[in-house]
Parts: sequence; C-alpha cells; structure tokens
Amino acid sequence: MTEITLAAVDELAIRRAKKGDIEALERVYRAYVSTVYSLARRMCRTAEEAEEVLQETFLEVCKSMHKFRGTAPGMLTAWIKRVAASKALIRIRHEKYRDVEELDEDGGWAGTQDGDVGLRMDLETALSQLSDTSRAVVWLHDVEGYTHEEIAELMGKTVSFSKSQLSRAHARLRTALGEEARC
Repeated sequence: MTEITLAAVDELAIRRAKKGDIEALERVYRAYVSTVYSLARRMCRTAEEAEEVLQETFLEVCKSMHKFRGTAPGMLTAWIKRVAASKALIRIRHEKYRDVEELDEDGGWAGTQDGDVGLRMDLETALSQLSDTSRAVVWLHDVEGYTHEEIAELMGKTVSFSKSQLSRAHARLRTALGEEARC
C-alpha cells in the first residue's frame, strides 16, 4: 500500500470527507496520522498516551468533519493539529489529577546524525523534566508555531500564563542543558 501524502488531500477530497465519504475520511487519516502522532508524542509522556490522543483526534475529526468550514488543505492541517493539541491538553489535565508514576519514554529522535544524538538526548531529557503544562506550551509555541493567544485559548488560561510558562520553561531548559551563560 502506498503512503498518502498531504498533497493527496485536495479540495475535492475535503469536500467528500465533509459529506461523510469513508474513502475520503480514510485519505485524511492516512495523510495526517504521522503529523498527529508526532504532535501527541511530544506533548504526552508515553507512547500509549500519544496513541490514545491519536485515536481521540481522528474520532473527533470524523465526527466533526461536516462542521469544518474550509476546503484548503492548509486550513485542514491547522484544524486537525488544533484538535490534536486540544485532545493532548485534555489528557495532560486529566493525568495531572491522577497519581501515576512517570514511565521512561521509549520514543527517540528519528533521522539524527551520530553527532546530534547526544544533544538531542540531552534536550529530550531536559524536556521530560518539565511539567506537562510547561512542556506543552514549549512544544506548541516553539515547534508548532502557536501564538500565546492560541495557547491561552486552548488551555483555558490567560495570555500572560502562556508567556510566563514559556519563559520559565526556557530558563529551566537552559539550566538543564548548561547554557545559562550563553543566553
């Protein structure tokens, strides 16, 4: 079976998916599954939680696709990533209130050069030491490109909350990576 790329989800496929066409919804799933899993994996502590977020995201996408107001693939990408981030944040909030021991992460950094492995492992370790909320803010802002306003809306917090979480998280990361003198 060939892998479907984001380009395969064109305006026609989006219109068909909005009408509930199973084949079109499957194309959307195949096109975005790795994007959603990657986002979820970086926000959640374990691969199992990321899988749950992946499933919850696409259940929501299938259920709500008819409400999606756009037809452009770029708009669909933004909408699906927003649903995924929201599902991950809900899981993070839920886990915050459960008394669970933190499990070792088994996910690595794909496609690294040998020289990059140590730095990436240090960064992964430093990120894992942040609180779930701080890690989510860092990932959404620095990697996914969300604005503080968007993060605040997703988390049900204020813009200043998002900014302070990011600032504190960056300070912790610099300290953990031994770079406080450079910044």
